[in-house]
Amino acid sequence: MRLRLRSSEWALIVYFSYVAVVSLFFPLTTSLKYPAFIAAAGAGLIIVLFALWDQLRGSIVSSMARDWLPLPLTLLSYREMNWFTKPHVGHSLEHAWIVWDRWLLNERGVRAMIESADWVGPGFLELCYLLVYAVGPFVVAILYVYRRRDLVDRVLLIYLGGTLLAYGLFPYFPSDPPRVVFEGVDLPHVTTVLRRLNLAIVGGVGIHSSVFPSAHVSSAFSGAWGLLIFLRERRWVGWGMLIYAVSVSVATVYGRYHYAVDAVAGFAISLAALLAAVAIAKRDRFPLA
Repeated sequence: MRLRLRSSEWALIVYFSYVAVVSLFFPLTTSLKYPAFIAAAGAGLIIVLFALWDQLRGSIVSSMARDWLPLPLTLLSYREMNWFTKPHVGHSLEHAWIVWDRWLLNERGVRAMIESADWVGPGFLELCYLLVYAVGPFVVAILYVYRRRDLVDRVLLIYLGGTLLAYGLFPYFPSDPPRVVFEGVDLPHVTTVLRRLNLAIVGGVGIHSSVFPSAHVSSAFSGAWGLLIFLRERRWVGWGMLIYAVSVSVATVYGRYHYAVDAVAGFAISLAALLAAVAIAKRDRFPLA
């Protein structure tokens, strides 16, 4: 029996294998290099077992389980990047990046514009930032709602492409967020409950290896591209996701979770995912108009 893996499953196998190999070239302790290979083997084994279960049983339950499996594995792929955390000395990258932030927030008046309606703008942006963690589940769920499970693998591949590519670049750009490096400076003037919640999340379960590029931005845009290209009969969903992704980009900079260059880089990475989506659509002779 020939094992048939989905494209999204192959993307995760490639990513975990990449991290394991890359770990050999970074100054990680031996105790951290072994887990990278264990994670690659474990993730690969789980994917294969789910695929075998689906092929042998051929049930709706096994097929749907494969739809959702990439999402917890994506969380594991994110946590892996924390193994590459090391002391960031000098912060030369951050000092170069902050110049653009201050021009944008202060000189161009972006912060003042966001806060012009008191807590409304800041609260909305913090909500957008918080909801990024649900982008993956959302894109799968919306396909279920509109009875387009046939699109799950295509859309997940685009979402994973933009997300995992951002993760994979973290080790090469060790950096800390602006709220840490420039503590107490350039912060929002309005503090909402949602901001406190976001700060608690990124401080408690966030990784500390890098902030460049912004995976929040790349994943939000990649999810939008996938829905916009493939869920063409419900284009409003894709356009709505695109507006949401723009809001996330603004939120990352305004909230000092990322530098503006992080957001731009995240968007650029999502464009690679968009090109992949278009290529897949043309290969499958999937209507784009």
